[in-house]
Amino acid sequence: MRIVAIDHVQLAMPAGEEAAAQAFYEGLLGLPRVPKPAQLERRGGCWFESDSVKIHLGVEDPFSPARKAHPALQVQDLPALVERFRAAGVTVRADEPLEGFDRVYVDDPFGNRLELLEPDA
Repeated sequence: MRIVAIDHVQLAMPAGEEAAAQAFYEGLLGLPRVPKPAQLERRGGCWFESDSVKIHLGVEDPFSPARKAHPALQVQDLPALVERFRAAGVTVRADEPLEGFDRVYVDDPFGNRLELLEPDA
């Protein structure tokens, strides 16, 4: 037995905020929203998936954002993504250098922390 991959990461979101989730995850990060299976749709939340990344947002009540725990998303053209976030009014935070990577942190509209990193050239 061995683990071969992470299928998806799930983050929490408050009820009724699917439009804000879509504006952030699809609009800013570029992850397409995909339909949830019919039997799960009634729970609320939304899923965003590309060929290599799957982030699912599930409704949590009471809601509490992940402020320390976080997914780290490897990106291409981090400077352009940083500018996109800043232009949208999203705070971008630098952190301690990590050998071999440029990286920043952003929070989704609900306060969940995301790390965005790109290997050094």
